[in-house]
Amino acid sequence: MRWWWTCSVLALLATVVVASSGDRSSDFQNCLSKCVDHCHPWTVLPLDLRLTRWTCTDDCKYTCMHMLTDNAVRYGKQIQQYYGKWPFWRFLGMQEPASVAFSLWNMWCHLQGARQITRRIPDTHPMRSYYLTWAYVSINAWIWSSVFHTRDLPRTEKLDYFSAALAIMYALYFTVIRMLHMYPPATDGSTQKAAASSRSTMHITWSVLCITAYIAHVTYLGILPRFDYAYNMAFNLVLGLVHNFLWLLYSLPRPVSLRRFPYAPKTYRPSYAYKAGLFVALTTAATALELFDFPPVGRILDAHALWHLSTPLIAKFWYDFLVEDALDEGWRAPHQ
Repeated sequence: MRWWWTCSVLALLATVVVASSGDRSSDFQNCLSKCVDHCHPWTVLPLDLRLTRWTCTDDCKYTCMHMLTDNAVRYGKQIQQYYGKWPFWRFLGMQEPASVAFSLWNMWCHLQGARQITRRIPDTHPMRSYYLTWAYVSINAWIWSSVFHTRDLPRTEKLDYFSAALAIMYALYFTVIRMLHMYPPATDGSTQKAAASSRSTMHITWSVLCITAYIAHVTYLGILPRFDYAYNMAFNLVLGLVHNFLWLLYSLPRPVSLRRFPYAPKTYRPSYAYKAGLFVALTTAATALELFDFPPVGRILDAHALWHLSTPLIAKFWYDFLVEDALDEGWRAPHQ
């Protein structure tokens, strides 16, 4: 298990160590000071900037940032980050329009996934409600991702991070329920009372644990005077690694102490089980894009935007798998 933590630490260091030498430079500070001197209470910004809550000072920061970036490009100098971010061209007040567009595409894919679950998975299936809830939680996460990339403000940042953590937490939550068969038992008398009671106790305990962990996570980050990016990244990495590990076990030819379906032999492995492992590989590769931090191409497309671009098709692939898994014969109880 040590390699999990090694990968976590490397990804953490590569992601959270962000330079912002641009805004600390004397050239930027001099430009900003001169520009802000022209800001007055009666200064009126364009409508799109007012709707997205830009201030005159914000607009000065944007103007100076791109002026210095133009000079860096002209003289072949290194492009700098400003306030921890690369310089992007804004569009209709959106700070990172590419990431906004890709976030909305992700949201749409999860919306389609929710519709797919509603149409194809029977109402009586024990995992249907969990999958639907995860779809809605993911839709919420991508909505706030688009809002955050439209305007990076303290409130939108927290809503984005908290919503993303909830989606990751809920993915792990339903995965454990799915793998350990902790969902509510059948009510047709086929399940023994002792087993049903034990399953219910495990379900309640796991639910309380997840709820408590999430509330503690949000509370800790919410009360700090400064957002703890390192802790937030570590929290999400641990959840994601455990989630992926469980589905990797599902995909293996001979899983250890794992019964894939409630009414199938422990050795039963459906032909599509490999897709769970493929999903783990795809998500890992997509997340690795975050490690290749580079100045945005054309001041539009950076590594983070590419990560958002890579995830919609993975989401569709995952919903197809969840539906296929839910329709397997192993879920059907034998006739009494």
